[in-house]
Amino acid sequence: MIESNLFEIKKYDFNQNLLDEICDNHFVDGLWPLVYILSDGSVKEAYVGETTDALSRMANHLKSNSKNKLTAVRLIASDKFNKSATLDIESNLIKYISGDGQYRLLNGNIGLANHTYYQKNEVYWDMFKTIWEELKSEGITKNSLDQINNSDLFKYSPYKSLSIEQRNSLIDIIKSLINKNTNSIIVEGGAGTGKTILAIFLFKLLNSEIEDLNLKGFGEDEKEFVKLVSELKSVYPNPSMALVVPMAGFRDTLKKIFKNVKGLSAKMVIGPAEVVKNKFDILVVDESHRLRKRVNLGTYFGAFDTVNRKLNLEKDVGNELDWVIMQSTKSILFYDENQSIKPSDVNKENFDALKSKKNTVIKVLKSQFRVKGGNDYVTYIDKLLKCKFRKSDNVADFKDYEFMLFDSLEEMRERIKSKDKEFGLSRLVAGYSWEWISKNKDIHDMEIDNIKLKWNSVSNDWVNSQNSINEVGCIHTTQGYDLNYAGVIFGKEISYDKEKNEIVILEENYFDKNGKQSIKNVNELKEYIVNIYKTILLRGIKGTYIYACDLNLREYLKKHISLNETRKENEEKLHTVSEYLNKYEMVNVPMYESVGCGELLFADSTVQDMIPVRKDYMHAGSKYFVLKTTGDSMNKVGINSGDLVLCKKEYQVHKGDKVVAIVGDDATIKEYHKENGRIILKPCSTNSIHKPLEFENDNEMKVIAVVVKVLDKDNK
Repeated sequence: MIESNLFEIKKYDFNQNLLDEICDNHFVDGLWPLVYILSDGSVKEAYVGETTDALSRMANHLKSNSKNKLTAVRLIASDKFNKSATLDIESNLIKYISGDGQYRLLNGNIGLANHTYYQKNEVYWDMFKTIWEELKSEGITKNSLDQINNSDLFKYSPYKSLSIEQRNSLIDIIKSLINKNTNSIIVEGGAGTGKTILAIFLFKLLNSEIEDLNLKGFGEDEKEFVKLVSELKSVYPNPSMALVVPMAGFRDTLKKIFKNVKGLSAKMVIGPAEVVKNKFDILVVDESHRLRKRVNLGTYFGAFDTVNRKLNLEKDVGNELDWVIMQSTKSILFYDENQSIKPSDVNKENFDALKSKKNTVIKVLKSQFRVKGGNDYVTYIDKLLKCKFRKSDNVADFKDYEFMLFDSLEEMRERIKSKDKEFGLSRLVAGYSWEWISKNKDIHDMEIDNIKLKWNSVSNDWVNSQNSINEVGCIHTTQGYDLNYAGVIFGKEISYDKEKNEIVILEENYFDKNGKQSIKNVNELKEYIVNIYKTILLRGIKGTYIYACDLNLREYLKKHISLNETRKENEEKLHTVSEYLNKYEMVNVPMYESVGCGELLFADSTVQDMIPVRKDYMHAGSKYFVLKTTGDSMNKVGINSGDLVLCKKEYQVHKGDKVVAIVGDDATIKEYHKENGRIILKPCSTNSIHKPLEFENDNEMKVIAVVVKVLDKDNK
């Protein structure tokens, strides 16, 4: 058993004796909401749940054919748990255990809820992190939360919450699958709109038993959705289906994801040429803009022609999109025309022709889920590459997103390495402006500003490869992947014409042979190259840095992107109050003086001043005030005489809280404890003169608030 002052984890054997053993558990007997994990260390399978009636739930699980093979159960309980908290902790455990990869989950939960509730962030997230560390010590989990956040298993997990837009699209897709008059569904969306998540989610839904599905994450829509899923299951009780992924590297990544999800299999993820082997009820195509036609295929020409011949298609006319349509009763295509990057990609006109058919349904995803700059950043990048700015437009400033231009490639490379140490998954990515001559050789491919760099040494899953931080990736090794920070090098193939105010392409400096072979019109090449840069500029979740080799392009970018030096200077200047107030959204909070951190002081209810305090220190629905302190009874916890202390009105407090208490007409700040029915307000001081204050009950004193934060001298 593991206990802390916040929660306890008790482990029991999962067998017929369990119900008798847990009867004495205080939280079970009292019908407290709790979270549990069923597991088996041999087969490495687990199930996560939450309940207020642990006895009944465990009895049901012991009767379940899929769960009674598990051997242990851990009950996670706390007197601080409420129903919202246990639902949230259950949801997080499902998402993170799935992303951890140590255990394969039996859960049918999909579309997990992501609701807000009281003290979710300030109390229960910290509690979850502690629970996770305890589970690591018991071998249930193996990776840290930060490691999992960067993993593909976590990013593409079908246990993730769906947005309202994604839910609505999913419902429309299901209705279209049921509708006999619909053959094709095209889901359009830009980079980062959650197309891959939706595709994986659909596979999990169709390959889980209806009785195992837990759809409570759909909230008020749950009943309607269950009815719809039941109808879908009756139409496709055991569907033959596959996920088609055109790019080999990304295909291998998704195979790993499918291998670790109960009900899915790596065999379900296939390349386009494999569709010829079977007829499918449903074919789902991710990154369908990368399906190919018979142009610049290199060694793939032979296999391509073989498939066309087997399907009785003309050699020079049939393409991979045709194969998908012919080999499936229903096809679902996730598509973004702006991510088509080379002449071998199926023409936009082919997709337009499919869209125009009466038996095709079109859905559009608009919300941005990858980059924290959101849709505003996506729109800005589009305007940047199309030179659509007006003279009155300001330089971009995205509050929650680092977007900056570097004059020095060395500085950008060092910044990327620094971000990689801090957050992981930070990489340099460049346009194809240098030949790849380092294949299996210890030589460099490019030299920029006296800096020698190599292209990616591996093609598959490069972003996660061991030496990727010291290399430069390209569109082919990053499309479909997420990065935390992307350092984008605009190569020598792209420039800017000041007179015409447009991006220009220098064809002789573009070295992707298959990317330009057969192109006769430079405007067509420009369209592909601009799409490449737009795609790699939308890889970074937390930030994107840019360096431009071409001086004309760099001067153009300087007009619309903040320089790194400017950002650095601004950060150094933020020590003044006025600049600080401009950076953060502030709220005026009433200040009272004073409160004793020593002897009791008279509690003056007169507002002395209004103090500006950062809004992100406070939570909606709570009331706050600032106190000026006197004395040194709390100096061991950083509260010194003369400090300004932000407090939140709170009448339900817990052991160890730093509280503001009223005793008669006097006020004091102390640490709250309750022992043997007595309330004790303890000092935390280096000065031994201060003694605890003891009370028989709360009639002798009144706690009015808890301390949130000591503000520094600039009220920060």
